[in-house]
Amino acid sequence: MTPQRTPHVLIIGAGIAGMSATIALRRTGAAVDLIDIEPGWTVSGAGLTITGPTLRALRQLGVYEEVAAQGYVGEGIRVCGVDGSHIRDIPTPMPAQAQVHGSGGIGRPVLYRILSAKVLACGVRPRFGTSVTRIVQDAGGVDVTFSDRTRGRYDLVVAADGIYSRTRRQVFPGAPRPHYTGQSVWRMFVPRPPGIDRRHYFLGGEVKVGWTPVAATRMYLFVVERTPRRTRRPHELPAALARLLAPYGGHVGDFRESIGPGSEIAYRPLETFSLPGPWYRGRVLLVGDAAHPTTPQLASGAGIAVEDALVLAEELARHRTVPATLQAFSARHEQRCRFVVDSSIEIGRLEQRQAPPHAQTAVVERALARLAEPI
Repeated sequence: MTPQRTPHVLIIGAGIAGMSATIALRRTGAAVDLIDIEPGWTVSGAGLTITGPTLRALRQLGVYEEVAAQGYVGEGIRVCGVDGSHIRDIPTPMPAQAQVHGSGGIGRPVLYRILSAKVLACGVRPRFGTSVTRIVQDAGGVDVTFSDRTRGRYDLVVAADGIYSRTRRQVFPGAPRPHYTGQSVWRMFVPRPPGIDRRHYFLGGEVKVGWTPVAATRMYLFVVERTPRRTRRPHELPAALARLLAPYGGHVGDFRESIGPGSEIAYRPLETFSLPGPWYRGRVLLVGDAAHPTTPQLASGAGIAVEDALVLAEELARHRTVPATLQAFSARHEQRCRFVVDSSIEIGRLEQRQAPPHAQTAVVERALARLAEPI
């Protein structure tokens, strides 16, 4: 690729990381093809907790106002005991120049609608039901063969195809596989009671319980459970979740009473892996969960995926050549992503040991303060 020629980029995966990369790279003038193996934009899971640094990234991406209007933004995290009593509040300040709140939440389907509209508005029409069957690189570019037997040549390939990335298996054949962390998470939407103005943690019990407002009248409830062996999805989700919540008081008790056979509950074992750097080979770069999957304890997985997109676009605009761009991207963002993953895993280990609430929240507070620093 010469500095005068418009770079042609293939993005594999139309989730949060892939859509963010599409939006950010289009702003640099790059030509972008976006594909996804699914038949359309699909999303699983209930809600998404958004930290202040993630809100800053969403502002830089150009979607903060929509997120604030259709989701929730506020300040602070309230830490409570099992009985619902108030223990302390964790501040979530952001630098004034960031022009965002320190905390937030949104339904995943809502965020997908916001990002997908932005993708379409920047002139990209995703090819759904399409995957990559072959990648061949040379010094000047990447030849890609698709599942529909079409082919393309690209200056850069960005793999945003998730924790089970097919691209990672093709380009990094020796990469570690995802492994179970010892915890599983339950999620469901619940009504947002009047007066609830922030995220909550309920610590000190057998499981970690929390909620995040995601709209004016809606929250999502999450329960992180220690299960030493990876277990299959329980057959009776509502009854099993109600049992886990039995010791908890306050509004959690009210939510427990509302759980019934028709309750929509998402259940997922937590997995991760650590991929040695750099997260690129030649002209193929892994981003998001394909490179640095994180557990939800720090609520920053989506945030660092959006940051991947922003940093990549900034470095491409600065350097204009793919090798220099990828080197600069790795030097600038890889350690920040590892910090998020390591901090999240540390919190999860403290939860599994049932460490005192102050030990768990100290990691959260320290990590959020560091992430508030400039990228």
